Amino acid sequence: MLSVPGRVSPRRPGSGGRGETRPGTDNVPGSITSLPGDVIAPGTLSVPGRVFPRRPDPGRRKTSRHGWNKLHPFLRHYQFHNTSVGGKDLDENGDLEANLDIVNMIILRNLSILRVKVGSIERQASGEIKLTIDQDAIVWPPWYRKMLPDSRCTQSCLPGQVKVTLERKPICCYDCSPCGEGTISSQEDADICTKCPEDQHPNLEHTQCIPKVITFLSYQETLGVILIVLVLFLSTVTLLTLGIFIKYTDTPIVKANNRDLTYMLLISLLLSFLSSLLFIGQPRRVTCLLRQTTFSTIFTVAVSSVLAKTITVVVAFMAAKPGSRMRKWLGKSVAKSIVLLCSTVQIGLCLIWLGISPPFPEFDMQSHHAQIIWQCNEGSVAMFYGSLGYMGCLAAVSFTVAFLARKLPGAFNEAKLITFSMLVFCSVWVSFVPTYLSTKGKYMVAVQVFSILASSAGLLGCIFFPKCYIIVVRPGLNIKDHLMMKSQDGI
Repeated sequence: MLSVPGRVSPRRPGSGGRGETRPGTDNVPGSITSLPGDVIAPGTLSVPGRVFPRRPDPGRRKTSRHGWNKLHPFLRHYQFHNTSVGGKDLDENGDLEANLDIVNMIILRNLSILRVKVGSIERQASGEIKLTIDQDAIVWPPWYRKMLPDSRCTQSCLPGQVKVTLERKPICCYDCSPCGEGTISSQEDADICTKCPEDQHPNLEHTQCIPKVITFLSYQETLGVILIVLVLFLSTVTLLTLGIFIKYTDTPIVKANNRDLTYMLLISLLLSFLSSLLFIGQPRRVTCLLRQTTFSTIFTVAVSSVLAKTITVVVAFMAAKPGSRMRKWLGKSVAKSIVLLCSTVQIGLCLIWLGISPPFPEFDMQSHHAQIIWQCNEGSVAMFYGSLGYMGCLAAVSFTVAFLARKLPGAFNEAKLITFSMLVFCSVWVSFVPTYLSTKGKYMVAVQVFSILASSAGLLGCIFFPKCYIIVVRPGLNIKDHLMMKSQDGI
């Protein structure tokens, strides 16, 4: 119960004014003033600032405790002075029936009393009673230094929290729980937390919704700059390697490794490096359609070229035996047919992909609570992994054939280089799948770009760097007699 200095006066017919008593009412308290911390008990008379016990009258005859029952009818029909018009203040059950004003009695220096309304008690249409108190309007006595009493058994829940009711406890007793993810409360003692719109998220205090940040793998951010530098560096190295092979195109080491396949492989690796740029920047409809299909087709040409070189090495060794029928398979048409056939299958898969469920740009608002991820939806997930799986099959076949031919004589020692390059290639893409699935947003794109660069760099380094070393640094080994030797001093 919240008690403030006030005055409740009995309303009697013909009474002179508020708080005024009449003769013959000495035995009924004419005015009751309640002060903070003071308790009004039977047998006491309260005045502002002090509580005096009523002195017992020695000549007064003691009454039985049952004599109090005679006072009950008077208390039941006791009326209080208020501002309502008509009707009784209390009904037959003693419940409040009229509206009451809560008055603060201020004693001035000239001992006059100023009555200031500081609140009210009103009955609502629903039958509930509304208590209103303006604490700023209350004037406390100068000598009062006590802490204001609290009418609740818990502190108010701060903004960002929600009330949680306790079982078997009064309604004023509750716990405060922080608002959940994606919700806020901007007022004290909130009953529920409000969910933020999809394009907004709560601040750290969960008191207001703020706009989400749109993210994608940008050219301006550090991660994007690093990937672009790698693309440019590896592309430059590929161009230099291609220039070296073109310059020394008539040397034995270039001729022995099928110049057409070599040039095709180098060009496809260069385009693979450059195709990774389609993954960086704002996702657009055109880039979303091109980046996966372009990468898949170019990479298939590169892997099928390696497969054709591997088969060429095996066929060349078998054809070197006297009377072998494999000599007719040594032509360039066989190698080109392998590349064309493998690439046509991948192009067919990409066309089906674009026809059934093409990729498209989208805004992902659910994966991250504070960011809107601008990304390319791959459309058909099955076609995406089917395309990667087809390239993986080609790489596995090439690795198997090269591994079986790794012990061929030195003249055909390129199988060892292909074996190691395919091992690097397969390791990169096997680790790509779980990493790709465990990341979101721009980091998922960065994982794919890094896998493209790493696997292409593996093919470039493992197959071509040893040959470039011999061509540039040790030209004495780039002679026909050396290539025909079967010693392990070869390539």
